[in-house]
Amino acid sequence: MYTLYFHISIAWLAHMSSLYMTSIIRACQDPGLFQPWFKRVETWRNWRVFLRALFGLPFAKGDRVIFEKCTGRTRIPKKPFTEAWLVVGRRGGKSFILALIAVFLAFFRDWRPYLQPGEKGTIVIIAADRKQARVIFRFIDGLIMNIPLLKKDVYLPTSADAINLKNDIVIEIHTASFRSVRGYVIVAALLDEIAFWRDEKSANPDTEVLDALRPGMATVPGSMLICASSPYSKRGVLHDVFAEYFGKETRDVLVWKASTKMMNPTISDKVIDRAYERDPVVASAEYGGEFRTDVEAFMTREVVNAATSFGTYERPYIKGIRYFGFVDPSGGSQDSFTLAIAHAENGIPILDVIREKRPPFNPETVVSEFSSIAKEYKLTYVVGDHYGGEWPRVRFKSCGIQYRLSKTGKSALYVEILPEFNAGLVEILDVVLLRNQFLGLERQTSRKGKDSVDHKPGGRDDLCNSATGALVCATNKTVEIDSSHFRVGPRLVSSQIEDMEDMYIEP
Repeated sequence: MYTLYFHISIAWLAHMSSLYMTSIIRACQDPGLFQPWFKRVETWRNWRVFLRALFGLPFAKGDRVIFEKCTGRTRIPKKPFTEAWLVVGRRGGKSFILALIAVFLAFFRDWRPYLQPGEKGTIVIIAADRKQARVIFRFIDGLIMNIPLLKKDVYLPTSADAINLKNDIVIEIHTASFRSVRGYVIVAALLDEIAFWRDEKSANPDTEVLDALRPGMATVPGSMLICASSPYSKRGVLHDVFAEYFGKETRDVLVWKASTKMMNPTISDKVIDRAYERDPVVASAEYGGEFRTDVEAFMTREVVNAATSFGTYERPYIKGIRYFGFVDPSGGSQDSFTLAIAHAENGIPILDVIREKRPPFNPETVVSEFSSIAKEYKLTYVVGDHYGGEWPRVRFKSCGIQYRLSKTGKSALYVEILPEFNAGLVEILDVVLLRNQFLGLERQTSRKGKDSVDHKPGGRDDLCNSATGALVCATNKTVEIDSSHFRVGPRLVSSQIEDMEDMYIEP
């Protein structure tokens, strides 16, 4: 038994040693490894140049031209990078390449010298959410399970979120949260579509996740951080890294920027051409690999913080003050149902209440609860959008509160309140989610020159939508809808008063 075990151990060590001697390019050319996935060799040429640059491998003839175009550098790297950023259009092959790198690092590097007894080296996959992270994870699982040489080094069965290897490496999915990656020994981190990450508890989850990852990689020489995304606006960590490192010869971070077609010549020209016909600006980001010039942050952190009454989470009802309520209804399955109440003092709008019910919930129960809160502040009506047709009117009316339609859409409401924020003439509550939603708002300019304001892709604005509506109502809306008495906001003149009801509220 001892002799058999000894021979098995020697064979396993010899097998692992041969793997550690392999380069990623050789692995891609080996029929027993990755070659079956690279049958159309010419379509992967530019990705091979990236891999040679990333791992500090010798270039082939013609590689320099591609390298210079995609990196802005002229010097061919002589040693591998430990950090690389891919700014590549959609369907360019980023996810598969990240999966390939993960498998190579898991099987073809020996990380055990850097692990303490009982420790596991972790390759983390992080995307905007677990569902998106599973795209890379499935590629990884498919590569491993279809290569017999690699499959035998896996502890079976695997799970939906993790693959445990016999060499003390774990490949697993993590969420885009700085809390989920602490305490791990990280040998590689793959961050997918980082330009579109969001976290309601953080205004900039990309930076916070990176700050949490790097200490876990600091004790592992040769650990790799690979971030990939199609570009979006000229803000966020993806654009910051691009601006700092692209084309910089002396820096140790590789930034690779390319269009979809350059990295994946198999994609249909018709698909890309139609996208440019529909919207050239969007298509240039989606397929051209260019950062959008029509998107910018709507509010700065300094402006939002200046408007926040830190330490104040809700203000009680005060007799003699006129309050205004605004709701953002929801059916209870996807979006939140929110309520905001505000008043004005000396023309300055002040937020008093902000409430949110997250799905799933019974919308009728929420209407009853929000109506009770509205009555506490002596409201006879709330304002909201056209969601749900007659349903909000009927349900609020049954609870003794009128529901009135705002003729001003949320984009116009955001634009309406911005001057007050910039002038320091707004007070909002100390609610983290509310602040982060204001910071997540983006201003976009259409081809016709028209501006619109909304949350960024994948984000939410239920809280700041209601808060903005209530704040705008408090400064510029009619006080008595069914009488001739109006409280005039600071930016209205007498000739506008008679038009106020038609301008803002549909009875």
